[in-house]
Amino acid sequence: MADALRIIPLGGLGEVGKNMTIYELGEERILIDAGLAFPRDEHLGVDLVLPDFSYLETRPLRAIVLTHGHEDHVGALPYVLREIEVGEVIATRLTLGMIKSKLDEHGLGASTSLREARPDEPMGLGPFRLEFVRMAHSIPDCVAILLETSAGRVLHTGDWKLDHTPVDGLKTDVGKLAEIGNRGVDLLLGDSTNAERPGMTGSERLVGEAFRQIFPTRSGRILVASFASNIHRMQQAAEVAIANGRRVALVGRSLRKNMNIARNLGYVDLPDDAFVSPKEAMDVEPGRVVILCTGSQGEPMSALTRIAYGDHQNVTVERGDTVIISAKPVPGNELRVHDSINRLARAGAEVLHEEIARVHVSGHACSEEMRTLLSLVRPKALMPIHG
Repeated sequence: MADALRIIPLGGLGEVGKNMTIYELGEERILIDAGLAFPRDEHLGVDLVLPDFSYLETRPLRAIVLTHGHEDHVGALPYVLREIEVGEVIATRLTLGMIKSKLDEHGLGASTSLREARPDEPMGLGPFRLEFVRMAHSIPDCVAILLETSAGRVLHTGDWKLDHTPVDGLKTDVGKLAEIGNRGVDLLLGDSTNAERPGMTGSERLVGEAFRQIFPTRSGRILVASFASNIHRMQQAAEVAIANGRRVALVGRSLRKNMNIARNLGYVDLPDDAFVSPKEAMDVEPGRVVILCTGSQGEPMSALTRIAYGDHQNVTVERGDTVIISAKPVPGNELRVHDSINRLARAGAEVLHEEIARVHVSGHACSEEMRTLLSLVRPKALMPIHG
């Protein structure tokens, strides 16, 4: 079986998070994604949940290849690099920018070889030939990965949806997917998160439109909570704030870091004078400020949770303020999110979330989009992942 391609998921199947898949051919192997999961209520004293990657310790990895910059796909990277010998880490430009910062924090930046992946440039890694396909998601610079080997051709989609009006204009490359389908695909590893949802996932621009309807009608402060890595969501909120004469404050270390990286790399274009510090935001007239913050999942030490419990050093909420939770609770986080909503409501804020306003759309394809992908790629076999 030396010529067989072995595909070994270490996480990301039958769960949300911990995405990590090994591809082995002979003695060579690469890893696609190195994600983590966040603890649930029963995980007392636990900060992060990592996949069991002890299987990797037997021999080196030629490369780790990343599909995009979300924590459930890149968060375990420093922990893997500490334990495993890895030739190089390969990712698109924004993903590289985000992991560089993460690796520097862990003291691994200087010792890790990084290589940029481009959708128009195939690359060889020993017995593996890789191609990258542009995919739309809720963070810029996502790619699917096509692996060509002597054992067959495999397409690993990563996270994706068919967004015909993405914020950055970079749509899922259906032409490339169709061309790959014409070559013949032996196996498709496809994002199945929303497989049970009918129809099509809404465009990210729908959330921007909701912000445009909500912001002008509010006289108090507006707080928008989302994932720190959802660059397009925060970009749209900032643009609408500026258009309505409001200043913008970024609250939460990971959010500030990611926005700085995205702005420095040219993925987000916002004027410097539009921003104020969290402390300055509380001195601005309430109707003239929007606060973008982390904590959409009710994480205990996150900005929004601390604000909700009156424990944040700079930011408070009061009657007349509006809090927009622009994310869906990850399974297991619902109670914590509801606790934050209750606390914010008791403080007098109006809380808008997915159930009562169009302030969130998924980054994952629904069933009709999956049907479209299957008709384009026409794989001989399908392996659902991420669901």
